[in-house]
Amino acid sequence: MKRALAALAISSLVALTASSTAAPQSLKPFERGSWREVLRAHAGRPTLIHFWGVTCGPCKIELPQLGKFMADHPEIDVVTVSADLVPNLHAPTEAMLDKAGLAAAENFIFSDGFVERLRYEIDPSWQGDIPRTMLVTRDGVVETIEGSAEIGDLDKWSAEQARRQ
Repeated sequence: MKRALAALAISSLVALTASSTAAPQSLKPFERGSWREVLRAHAGRPTLIHFWGVTCGPCKIELPQLGKFMADHPEIDVVTVSADLVPNLHAPTEAMLDKAGLAAAENFIFSDGFVERLRYEIDPSWQGDIPRTMLVTRDGVVETIEGSAEIGDLDKWSAEQARRQ
């Protein structure tokens, strides 16, 4: 009986722990107008916006590093946008974000068949290469990093934002 109660207690604890871990939040659709909404929602706060994709090799390496950056820098808002050209990758996208420690970030997925329009709204010169990271200061100045971002550079940017408070 004691053994059965102990097993029940352990299984209950495991279930409770699993349910309390950060499950991926639902992916928000990134549609026409979403870029302006993201900038408006994070106005006045330093924000890292990362465009990536499930099918992007460098993104698979970079995502866990960004997850650690987010954990180490709670003063920075982190937004991810899955900008994959392959449609309907919701489950793999959520799984990758969860595994990388980014489930608590504000996460979007391109949800418009006309992705060129979405990219144009973000940056008229963007041809769609990912990964791409955009660092937005409190006063709305945007710095773009094409390709993988160096975590040391992100740490330096974060420290600069803290000094500007």
